[in-house]
Amino acid sequence: MAIDGEGDIMVVLPFPIEVLAMSAAPKNPVPLWQWSAVELSGAIRDARVSASDAVSSVVERIRAENGHLNAIVFDQTEAAKEQAASYDEILKTDGPIGPLHGVPVAIKINVDQKGTANSNGVVAFKDLIAPEDAPVVRNLKKAGAIIVGRTNTPEFSFRATTVNELHGRTYNPWDDNHSPGGSSGGASSAVAAGFCPIAHGNDIGGSLRFPAYQTGAVTVRPTLGRVPAYNPSGKEERSLLAQLMSVQGIIAREVRDVRLATKVMAGYDARDPMQVPLPFEGPAVEQPIKVALCRETNGYSMHPAIDAALEKTAEQLEKAGYRVEEAAPPMIREAAAEALPALYADCEIFIGEVIKKYGSAEIQKAFDFYFENYPPTDAEGLLRAMSRRTRYLREWNVFLEDYPLILTPFMMRPGFTWNEDLDSSAGTKDIFDSSVYSWLINFLGLPASIAPAGYHDGLPISVQIIGRRFREDLTLDAAEALERVNGVQIHELWKRKGLR
Repeated sequence: MAIDGEGDIMVVLPFPIEVLAMSAAPKNPVPLWQWSAVELSGAIRDARVSASDAVSSVVERIRAENGHLNAIVFDQTEAAKEQAASYDEILKTDGPIGPLHGVPVAIKINVDQKGTANSNGVVAFKDLIAPEDAPVVRNLKKAGAIIVGRTNTPEFSFRATTVNELHGRTYNPWDDNHSPGGSSGGASSAVAAGFCPIAHGNDIGGSLRFPAYQTGAVTVRPTLGRVPAYNPSGKEERSLLAQLMSVQGIIAREVRDVRLATKVMAGYDARDPMQVPLPFEGPAVEQPIKVALCRETNGYSMHPAIDAALEKTAEQLEKAGYRVEEAAPPMIREAAAEALPALYADCEIFIGEVIKKYGSAEIQKAFDFYFENYPPTDAEGLLRAMSRRTRYLREWNVFLEDYPLILTPFMMRPGFTWNEDLDSSAGTKDIFDSSVYSWLINFLGLPASIAPAGYHDGLPISVQIIGRRFREDLTLDAAEALERVNGVQIHELWKRKGLR
């Protein structure tokens, strides 16, 4: 037993030895705020650094840089320092609470954290105080993580960039005019700036992967049912497509941290009846693992830099021992034609009136653009689309039996400027048309990782690796192979700024 930062009794879970073994850390000459979660957890567990040292280092960084970046919009650093000191004492007497003992983390403001507001970036919801922790917050706390703050999101978490009337605009540490992505843009900006090695986010159409793509971070969109989701503050259940397309996840600087934190957050929680408590590591697959290199563009004209990145990535995976072949999953165009009209029909039915009542002029304009470019289907069309979704997923599942991994662009263009999605209806369409392999994967409920693939005009670009259902481990293995040859992109950012 132990006491958490709010004074509540917390059960110390018996995490597997192999999870803790992942935390082994070498000596590291860089500041603690630059360390990975794996390095920090190992060093804290071995008493080479303290939780207080780790938290104090990121707190200094937050206080130096967050005033401009506005990634963390609810500061919990004072409570975090007190909690870190108590965790140092717990370590001495009882050992580590779990595999993230003393590691600083951030939580997105659209999930419940007990005693704080779940505003979802909306002024009218600024006083919606969570009565209990969401499952992901509970699991991170049980693992020993220390929350340093809550990160920004656009209104209703429904834009490709991060800005709202309640908390303002979040900036990208690479460049002020380059969007940090959305909706987990506060999370991506926070990890890129060094405010925490891992930050919680979520993804209904790309809200983990857009921010990772824009900031050189890494992530995995877990399979539907892998990570439990539930907000105790919710007055009613989420809509059908929100339940089927939205997942909880982690944005980090390094793939090993995504793996560790995703395993932690996937702890079973009975409050999510859709969760499937399968082991994170699946059975061995035939070697060499076949990877389908997918160049199908759904009619979009792919940017030469992205085409070159795909080609280079394919060569890198071949050298890493994978077998890469050009192949495309079936029914891409048919599924893509239904995904966004179905999602926006779902939105219109469930949150359309709420957005009109409580949303700003900007978010209403955004939805006008969404509906203009991808007209919502009617109720019967929505039901028929959901019926056909089963066929699309079946076809993809069969394809993935032959090719356990699929290499695709995430966006078929380099990144976008901070307000490009709202500058014009055509700008919105270009961003979404170029990212068909983002929202289509949500519609199908498959896992997908973002991995580094180089730079264009001085800014990071990435590729996406899609896997079989519940095989996040395979997508992360491939992402880690790419990280080994391409480097940690945020480390490059720090080098350019003279910080590393």
